[in-house]
Amino acid sequence: MADDTVLILGAVLVAIIFLIFFSAAIKIVREYERLVVFRWGRLLPTPKGPGITWIIPIVDKRLLVDLRVVTAQVPRQHIVTRDNVSVDVDAVVYYKVYNPVKAITEVQNYIQATDLLSQTMLRDVLGQVELDPLLSQREELSKRIQVLLDTATEPWRIKVSSVTLRDVALPDTMVRAIAKQAEAERERRSRVIIAEGEFEASAKMTEAAKLYETAPAAMRLRELQTFTEIAREKNMVIVTPTSVASPMGEIAAFSAAMQKKAGAQQG
Repeated sequence: MADDTVLILGAVLVAIIFLIFFSAAIKIVREYERLVVFRWGRLLPTPKGPGITWIIPIVDKRLLVDLRVVTAQVPRQHIVTRDNVSVDVDAVVYYKVYNPVKAITEVQNYIQATDLLSQTMLRDVLGQVELDPLLSQREELSKRIQVLLDTATEPWRIKVSSVTLRDVALPDTMVRAIAKQAEAERERRSRVIIAEGEFEASAKMTEAAKLYETAPAAMRLRELQTFTEIAREKNMVIVTPTSVASPMGEIAAFSAAMQKKAGAQQG
């Protein structure tokens, strides 16, 4: 009876050890993951996955690498631009691992290394430009940072696909200074437009004066047209030189005589 009990306990113990060994030996790797395995400390050249994979417990050490695009937010960095303006800039970096073996063996922690390198590159690149390009050329600067990051992470077999500058925060004093500068620029443009309009108008008036000089009749017609426009205001008195007033007086007298004659005929 005692022997049977020992056999049963032994079988149960073996079954438990087998289950523990089996659960430690099997690993399900998703489609977007790869399993890098070290056996007795030596790297297996080919990563495992996707699907069901097997390892030797205790002997093998496994590291799981995600092959999806990683979205890394660069913390807000305090940067002094080339023209000595302090700004706070944050960014987002998109990268992915395309060789899991190199990402594990070439750097201790590829995620932390990429994040710290992104912060360094952001400060180095933006510290070499002035404020105006920083505000107006974000796409070019983002592309420049992306190229530098991609080159630096190439030995780790990490592809930096994109870098986006999210926000550039300026001090309040600088915001007010930029607003004043923009207002002054708009005022300058308006004055230039007015001056250009006056210049074009004076040029046209010069051409018209030369034309009137060659055609006195046209000048006379222009004067009469001007008098007609002024006469629309009933409360205005027109004072003209004698040479101009004589024909105008004759015309006015003739008009008054015709009006009196018409009134007499009606009476």
